[in-house]
This record gives sequence, C-alpha cells and structure tokens, in this order.
Amino acid sequence: MIGAELEKLLYTRPLPDTPEQQLAALLRWAKGSKQLVARELGVSRRTVQRWTARRASARARPSVRHAAVIATRVRARWQPLVRARRRAAAEQQGLVVHTRARFGFTAGLGSTDDPRHRLVTAVVPGEVARELLAAWEAGVSERQQEVILGRALGHVYFRQAGRRAETLRVKFRDVDFIEFGLAQPS
Repeated sequence: MIGAELEKLLYTRPLPDTPEQQLAALLRWAKGSKQLVARELGVSRRTVQRWTARRASARARPSVRHAAVIATRVRARWQPLVRARRRAAAEQQGLVVHTRARFGFTAGLGSTDDPRHRLVTAVVPGEVARELLAAWEAGVSERQQEVILGRALGHVYFRQAGRRAETLRVKFRDVDFIEFGLAQPS
C-alpha cells in the first residue's frame, strides 16, 4: 500500500498495468523494433512476436518470470525526468502524509497505550522522504516502511518535533488508507 502510493507520488501518469500495455510501451520506446525489445528482454524476436500478435487468439502470454522482467524494464524507463524532479522535490521540501491507521503508544505512567484508529495529516521532513523512497526502491517489506513512517509521524505529529512527550513511542499499524503529496516550499 505504501509503495503503491509512493509510486503515484513520483509519476504524473500511471504505469501500464498489464503485460500487453507494458510490451506496447517497450515497443514504442524501441520505435517498433521487436528485435530491440527481444534483445532487451533476453528472448527471441519470435517470442516477442507471439506476445504481441494482433489477434487475441494467437497471442501468447509471457511467463511469470518474463512478466516480472518486462515490468521492471518499464518501471525503470517510465517518466525518468518527472520521477527525478518529483523525488528531488520530496527530498528537499518533505512529504504531506494523509492517513487513517491504528496508532498505539508506549509512554510513561498515567497514559493509555490502547491502539486506536486516527486520521492524521502531517508534513514529514525531506530526510524521511529520502529514507522512505530508498527503502521502497530497495524492495524492503511493507512492515519496515510502516516502521519508518511511524517513527516520523510520531516525531512530527505526536511529539510535535520534540516539544512534548519525548518518551512516547508510536506504533503505526493497520493502515486503512494512505496518501502522499509534495509539501509546499516554505
């Protein structure tokens, strides 16, 4: 969920979903050359021809392994300038995080640590955006991304950037939804 939303943040147009759409994008970038696409994917030209046959009944589907390679190649080449510009903006200005999730706490005596759903909108600094984007690109698990985001939201939202409740530890779980936006320059 977090990775999909980070992907939405970085691109202005959604990535092609199906292998057919992804192959069409690869062919468009190769100016229609099935030979170049075949070389890039490590398959024969005939295989690419079978995957892109005009008649649906004659069209073969790529294997799971080949579909993953196709998706990786498309993702690497999809809107590179837009992705770089939006990533730089996020790392410099920070991210607006809007989420509804279960937040729990471990704090000092006299406070409750019962987790409950909260609707939170906060601006996290660019360092967090950098860490979160690097973790997503490295393929870390969703749970590890939640830990990074929970630590940042705990600091910014609940501890008010170190001005209160400094011993409070925030647990961020059960994300109902999450949306990211670029923070406005200050």
